[in-house]
Amino acid sequence: MVQFHRSREYLSCPMGRTISANGHRLILLLFLISIISVQAIAAAPWAHVAPGLEYVHQRIGDAPWSIHVVKVSRQGAPFQLTTTLAHDHIYGLAPMSEQIEGLPAAQGVPVAAVNGDFFHIRSGPYQGDPLGLQIRQGELVSAPRGASFWVDQKGHPRIGQVQAKFRAKGPESVSIAFGLNERRADDAAVLYTPAVGESTRTTSGIEWILERGGDTPWLPLRPGESYEGKIAAVRHEGSTPLTPETMVLSIGPTLAQELPPIAPGAVVSLCLETSPDLTGVTTALAGGPILLENGVAPQWKPPLPRHPRTVLGWNAEWLFLVVVDGRQKQLSVGMNYPELTALMKRLGCTDAMNLDGGGSSTLWLGGQVMNSPSDGRERQVANGLIVLATDLGGDDATSQ
Repeated sequence: MVQFHRSREYLSCPMGRTISANGHRLILLLFLISIISVQAIAAAPWAHVAPGLEYVHQRIGDAPWSIHVVKVSRQGAPFQLTTTLAHDHIYGLAPMSEQIEGLPAAQGVPVAAVNGDFFHIRSGPYQGDPLGLQIRQGELVSAPRGASFWVDQKGHPRIGQVQAKFRAKGPESVSIAFGLNERRADDAAVLYTPAVGESTRTTSGIEWILERGGDTPWLPLRPGESYEGKIAAVRHEGSTPLTPETMVLSIGPTLAQELPPIAPGAVVSLCLETSPDLTGVTTALAGGPILLENGVAPQWKPPLPRHPRTVLGWNAEWLFLVVVDGRQKQLSVGMNYPELTALMKRLGCTDAMNLDGGGSSTLWLGGQVMNSPSDGRERQVANGLIVLATDLGGDDATSQ
């Protein structure tokens, strides 16, 4: 159980000093304000802290820094990790609190969370697209391209550089490397699944509408698997609609010129191979840079600015969700990467990876946002990493 202690400050006056009428009124005003403040604090609910969790808030005055840490027990505790996606689609943004509220109850009880990967933040058709890997409840929704976190088939957390080796093969020796659920360049191909939204949002090129080819595995996509789809139709207008049972392989106009014409009815095989192999992985999220890997930190080169930060780390006993507030001179100035690495080492982490920071940095615990986002409110973000309690058992512990 995490114990919280409320502190009160009392107004005192040195002995023998005469207080003017104005001074009496000031003291009375301050006294009334203090009563109202204490009553407001007493009425405010504390965050719920589930058994097996610890929450620590550190205030360090030198910088200053305001550091929020949630420790999640890895020793037989009934927790699992999952990722969220704003509005259940690649394109679009939502605050972490809203994403957590949208989780199906059958997955478990959300007890703690942080924001996730970097994403396209500017308004436009691709706003909300995560920049790297995401696997949500076993479904591959965003392709890897660099520093990533995942939970292996034995339930162990892992980090490393992950790359996609996705390839589509069709008739007449057609072989095309492709991306997944992202903006498509003119000289590239992208596979779009229902996870992206209502349509491909493209404006040109050739788009093959794929439906299940026979009795082979189909949606949802899973990393490391292969699929066979039959081309139901070929479109040249772009922005092809998506249905729960179709995928679209969109080929940019420059790349399309290099391919022979492919007619409806042709079969296309899709290989979702990654390096390293993520077959069977059900939870993954990108970020970066990696701060610690097996206790080893990289050599940092300037410039090294301080910003609000969100970090994921762990050791053999604990998983750590950490947010350092920033861009608030009186509260917290944020950290640079060497300072952040030192913090994770001090917490005892052997491995740690930076996630999206700045105004996105959000630490949610038991129904409340615990940190002070630099935007002054929760920022809308693309995705998040959630700790679920699958079996709290007995009486839930609450903070006091």
